[in-house]
This record gives sequence, C-alpha cells and structure tokens, in this order.
Amino acid sequence: MAKDQSPRRRRFAGPRVPPNLFAIVLGIAGLSQAWHAAVPVLGTPQAVPDALSILDAALWLVLVGAYLAQGPRIILDDLRDPVLSPFVSVSALTAMILAAALATDAPAAGRVLVAVFVAVTIGIGSWLTGQWMTGGIELDSVHPGYLLPTAAGGLIGANAAAQVNLRALAEASFGIGVISWVLLGSITFNRLFTRPALPSALVPTMAIELGVPAVAGSAYFAVAGRTVSLVACVLGGYAVLMALVQVRLIPIYRRLSFTPGAWSFAFAYAAATADALGWLAIKKPPGATGYAIAVIALLTAFVSWIAFRTVVLAVRGQTFPAWPPVHQAE
Repeated sequence: MAKDQSPRRRRFAGPRVPPNLFAIVLGIAGLSQAWHAAVPVLGTPQAVPDALSILDAALWLVLVGAYLAQGPRIILDDLRDPVLSPFVSVSALTAMILAAALATDAPAAGRVLVAVFVAVTIGIGSWLTGQWMTGGIELDSVHPGYLLPTAAGGLIGANAAAQVNLRALAEASFGIGVISWVLLGSITFNRLFTRPALPSALVPTMAIELGVPAVAGSAYFAVAGRTVSLVACVLGGYAVLMALVQVRLIPIYRRLSFTPGAWSFAFAYAAATADALGWLAIKKPPGATGYAIAVIALLTAFVSWIAFRTVVLAVRGQTFPAWPPVHQAE
C-alpha cells in the first residue's frame, strides 16, 4: 500500500508486523473457548483450555510487543488504512478472552482486565467508526473484517463481562455488538454481493460472517442465561445458515495459497464450535457426546493444521511481509 512506502516508516529495523497477524492469537483464543465449552459436555479437564490460554497469552505478548515496537507512526497509519484498520482491534478482542480466562484463577485481576480491555475495544471501535464516517473509503476496500472492532468486539466483550459478573457492562456491550452487526453487516454484504470478488488475501475474512452470529449466540447465553428462548433460536438459526454458506464457499477457499490470513477461519469455526457445544450442553440430545467429540476433534485438527503451516512459513522466513523499498515515495 502507498503508505507503507514512506521512507520514514523504515526507521524501525525489525520485520513488518501487520495487524492482521493478530488473527493468530484470536484463533488460539477461540480454540481455548471451544475446549472450555466442551468441559460440561464431555467432562474434559479444564487444564486443556487453561494450557491453550497460557500459550496464547505468551504469544499475544510477543506479537503486541513487536507491533508496538514499530512506533506510533506505523500504528496510526494502520488505523487510517481502509483495509488494515479493522484488524488493529483484534489484539484487544483477544485480550478480553484471555482476561476472562484469567478470572477463573484470579477473579479480581481478571475482572479488572476485562473491564480495561472492553474499554480499549470500545475506544478502538469508536475511533474507527468515526474514521470511516469521514468518507473517502472505496467500497472495494470494505471486507467482512469491518465487523471485528464493534460487532465482534461488542459481543466478545459481552461474553467476557458476563463471565466476571459485570452485568451492566455485559448488557451494554451486547447492545453495541448486535446493533453494529446489523448496520455493518448490511454494508459488508452489499460489498460482497455487488462488487468484484475479494482479493485472495481477504477471502478468509468471509468466515467472519459465520463467526459473528456464533459469538452472538454464546454471548446471549452468557448474558441472558442458558435457556432456550426466541432470541437464542433466532441467533442459532442464523448461525446455521452462515455455516451452510461456508460449505458453499469451500471450492473458493481451496484455491487459496496458504498465508497467516487462514487464522480468520480458526476463530470463526472455533466460535461456531463453542456455540454448538453450548447448545448440546443445554438440549442434551441423544448422541450429544458423540457430536461433541466430533466437532471438537475436527476443530482441533483444523487449527493444528493451520498452526503447522504457519510454523513452516516462519521457518522459511515468510511469516512477515517485506517492507516496501525505501526509495519509493509515499
């Protein structure tokens, strides 16, 4: 992108860490949540999601540190970028999930951190919303990642706040998430329906169209209680529809070359798995144990494959994009 070509951006000597790499830690956090949702259904040890959360927290610290080390100019440029800006919020989304997990063993610290990162998420979401409202964004630059800062952020925040008994904050965050989902969802679908296909690097973001209703279902159970209601069925039905849409998109996904962007699939499918496990825990249909084993095993195998391919890229030195040549003008 043109802004990445500024000579002043090359004062940082390390590798370029774009904000879309935060999808890695969000995907692992999603896997941890799915395993947490499996505990009441399968009786699996809590140590599994705990270990994933610890691993994810360590990786989150590394990525956030490397990103911040690039300097405020690069971060501000990313926040102004019409394609990259939504991904900046993903670090805060992951932090909310990790803070809620911490609250299991350290309730006071977890509660404070959830409140802090919900505030950070709302702050980033409001800044980006104001930025987008100033106009000048080409519709072709829009993608489903625009749902992340406010729609997914609000719903993840609702789930996290409910887990630490911040009821009013959870309900307010749920409202932010649902209303933002309705408003921004119409924009992203308009872009997908009426404009040329997304570039290959952004095609995995179409999985976010499944991730948001799945997160909404889990958030609703967290806020309103684990009972079947009209709203729960509405959210569950739409999540099923979007899951079937993903089946239709498989031929398109199969044509993609592997990049770290594949972690967008990890979080979306983990959120759907966690939502499905929540329904299994409530309804307890015949064969619930078998269904739960199947979905958590498939998810774990899929995320493990993405992780393996990412490690291969890292070994080859292909994880981080190259800085543009310094001689080019901004």
